Parts: sequence; C-alpha cells; structure tokens
Amino acid sequence: MPNTPKHASDWQDILRIAQGGALVVERIRIPEKQITVEGAFTLPELAHLSLEDQVFVVAFLRSHGSIKEMEQTFGVSYPTIKARLNRIAGQLEFVDTNPSPSRTEVLERLRTGEIDAEEAIRALEALK
Repeated sequence: MPNTPKHASDWQDILRIAQGGALVVERIRIPEKQITVEGAFTLPELAHLSLEDQVFVVAFLRSHGSIKEMEQTFGVSYPTIKARLNRIAGQLEFVDTNPSPSRTEVLERLRTGEIDAEEAIRALEALK
C-alpha cells in the first residue's frame, strides 16, 4: 500500500491481528503537549468495524451520503449499498446525544434549584 500513511497501515495490521476481538488501549501519548495518560480506554464504535467497513464508511462520508455515487465508486447496485449500510449500522450502537432526563435527574435538578417547579412538571410529564 504505497499511498497509505504509516499510521493507517499500522492500524490495519492491528485489526488483522485482533481478528474482530476486543481491543483496549492502555496508553495514550500527546507528544506536542508532552502528556501521557495510562489506563484502560475503550475504542470508539467505528474502530470496531472491519477495515473494509471502515473504508466503506469513509467513502460514504466523502460522497456526502450519495448512494448513487457509492454505486459508481464500488461498482454495485443500490440494494447492495443499502444492505451494506444496514449491516454496518446494525453493528454500531446508537448514542443519544440529548437523552431525556430520568425522573430522578429531574427531581435532583429541582432540588438544587437548577430548574423551577413548572419546568420539573413539564419534564416529568414528558417522561410518561
């Protein structure tokens, strides 16, 4: 892979060695800041995809989600692209970036004065 940056080929090697098994990063270094952090860090969802699926996701993003462009890039039909997207999506856990607060959280926000009684009532009614 002559046009592949060194770090990308390293990552590909790691994925091949792991063969789909769990990966845990135990050390992170930020050389520019001279910071090293050690611990057990889980990888983002996308890092758990196979290398081929990661390439597919990058191509999809670069095509701005155009299935027509993906058909041309990969030389396959619309149903094939949709099926692969569905299969990849099924492997990823959806993370709600704005989850509804629980009853306990609403009451705690009310107790600490972060929200007033009217806001608490609206939030609790929305949970029903």
